[in-house]
Amino acid sequence: MGLFDSLFGNNKEATPKEEKAELPWIALASLDQLEEIKEKSKTKPQIIFKHSTTCGISRMVMNTFKNTYNLDKNQADLYYLDLLSNREVSNETGYKFQVVHQSPQLMVIKNGVAVADASHGNINNMVLEKFI
Repeated sequence: MGLFDSLFGNNKEATPKEEKAELPWIALASLDQLEEIKEKSKTKPQIIFKHSTTCGISRMVMNTFKNTYNLDKNQADLYYLDLLSNREVSNETGYKFQVVHQSPQLMVIKNGVAVADASHGNINNMVLEKFI
């Protein structure tokens, strides 16, 4: 059954796909963190990913983002905001950084202000390295 197994991916000799390391997410779950993000952005870019856990589009965008994100934790801090569990934080994020709410949404904060934001498929077109 070797041919059958290799055609359908059951070949035990096949090497497992190399798995990418988990992203250095920081959970964004409190209003106090927004002021911390503003302050920290004066010395290092802060990136916020707003995600709706019940939206299929948001899940697809996040999976692509996770597979292509290539900054390390010394270059930027990466925050994950579950907007359904943290609605108040999500709303305040928009007010504090003057960004209209979208979901999914990615924001780059530098020097206390949002210098870039994108939503939906545009998230994965964003070149984060230019903000470092």
